[in-house]
Amino acid sequence: MHSNASDGSFSPSELVYLAKKEGLLALAITDHDTVSGLKEGYDTALEEKLPFLCGVEISVKVEGPGHFHLLGYFLTPELTELEEVLEKLKKARKERNLKMIEKLKNLKIDITLEELLQTAKGEIGRPHIANLLVKKGVVKTFEEAFERYLKKGAPAYVPKALLSPKEAIEIILKARGIPVIAHPFTLNLNPLALKKYLKELKEAGLKGIEAYYTEHTREYTKFLIECAKELGLLITGGSDFHGENKPHILLGKGKGNLQIPLECYTKIFKALENFKL
Repeated sequence: MHSNASDGSFSPSELVYLAKKEGLLALAITDHDTVSGLKEGYDTALEEKLPFLCGVEISVKVEGPGHFHLLGYFLTPELTELEEVLEKLKKARKERNLKMIEKLKNLKIDITLEELLQTAKGEIGRPHIANLLVKKGVVKTFEEAFERYLKKGAPAYVPKALLSPKEAIEIILKARGIPVIAHPFTLNLNPLALKKYLKELKEAGLKGIEAYYTEHTREYTKFLIECAKELGLLITGGSDFHGENKPHILLGKGKGNLQIPLECYTKIFKALENFKL
């Protein structure tokens, strides 16, 4: 799930309270390219006695039309070396936002950084821009904002400054974390090509696959679980909750079709406890 340290609408503490209210048995906050919200979430989860994994979601460079996000899971929020790398990505993210605002202005769409900062109440991401486009009546829906202006290849899209898959995996491993490929369907690879790519990533240090995800079909989830077992990788899952910025995604349930086994948490927690450099 994502907090307002990146592109979610709830604070880390609010996410913990909401997770407990919804009956979740464990949670992980995995903000985009930042770990700044982890300490608050971790401390609140300790107080609430709710099992908690610290996390991050790093955007990774990939060829072709797809997207590659790498999750990193950690036991504690003390991640000094990782923070230094993420700070550079954060700076690049701010520059990217300014470029997207400029592109929208060139399209005769008046959006300011001040408006976005007011809307986001934290770090700015594309979901905040999409919501503002809806609010201003430029588009009717959040999805239309991405389709017409913000998705990869759209007129206001600006690519991120990205790490290579190997660099991202190495950074997480050096921070004593578990690198996991997030929602693999976004890579837009056929099953044979994906299986080959997962094998290459395993050789580079990948430790897990996010098999349980609301956009994955039952058959695709089964395929990913089979890949994970064959390659000796951990199986994880996530709802990718962003709060009000993606209201169609429910906490722990995705679009209502998601059931993540508790063993996803227990196995990754055990792996982290046994982690050796």
